[in-house]
Amino acid sequence: MNIKAILWISVFILLISPLFMNFGAYGETQIIRITPDSPEFKSYWNAGKAEITSYKLEQARYGEIHSGYSVLVFVTEDFSKEKQVKLDRPGQGGDDKVRILKLNRIKKFDTGIYRYSMMDSVFTPLDINEYPNTLKLSSSSQEWCGNTFIQVNLRDGGFKVESFSYFESEGDTTFDLEDAFLEDELWTRIRIDPDSLPVGKIKIIPAAMASRLTHQELAVEAAEASLGRNTDDPSSLMDYRIKYPASGRSVLITFKKEFPYGIVSWEETYKSGFGENARELTTKATVDKTLISDYWNKNKPLDRVLREELGI
Repeated sequence: MNIKAILWISVFILLISPLFMNFGAYGETQIIRITPDSPEFKSYWNAGKAEITSYKLEQARYGEIHSGYSVLVFVTEDFSKEKQVKLDRPGQGGDDKVRILKLNRIKKFDTGIYRYSMMDSVFTPLDINEYPNTLKLSSSSQEWCGNTFIQVNLRDGGFKVESFSYFESEGDTTFDLEDAFLEDELWTRIRIDPDSLPVGKIKIIPAAMASRLTHQELAVEAAEASLGRNTDDPSSLMDYRIKYPASGRSVLITFKKEFPYGIVSWEETYKSGFGENARELTTKATVDKTLISDYWNKNKPLDRVLREELGI
């Protein structure tokens, strides 16, 4: 190859190289990554308000599909690493303080005459590099038969689990689990940095709500995870998939590829029901409306109009 050809190739590389600077873990889908240190991230998440999004829900239970709604509430808070609770006086937190993104995920759906009310709280540090694990997860479920509660805390390199239930075979118990990803933290990881999502063959602890509805004790399981472009809208959306070979359960989370990486929908497929009524069904949630609000100050009767804005 002569010198002239080499020069032309060099110029060509210099011209096209900027086109690839913003490509992340999304293969052919171009994305501008926004880190927690960036002004755009801080402007959105540190504005003293929460992001509240409602979803239309089709929930699998007792071998049937039941209609309802789900709400995802994301908000940043100052958190105590030692007590693993929200700090009342963050200015005095010192080295114990860590900034987290909290998710409150609510599900409400009716099964015949009675209603299920379920809620998760997930506490994930914004600095995933320094704190690679979510620090805490709590999950509760209330329905006419009784209520259950489970809490998972990161302690000494693993998770301490406390489970309480009105079922004799399920409560009350305390046990330890090895360090692994929490399925429930995938939602906060998407919102902080989708590039931090685990892919390939992974060890993961299934969702607390799924554990409750399938009556399976939380445990570390093997799974396969993948991240790729959504087939219906590859230019705007990403799909994150998890498959659990042992149980046959699968999860699909679809989110926007651009910051703030809003979650558009999710699906969860597993065997629902008991005995002859057990069959494989898919729970689906589809985005409805989003509201940015300091909701903790919206507690007057007149503020109920905000529920109408969310369609709930």
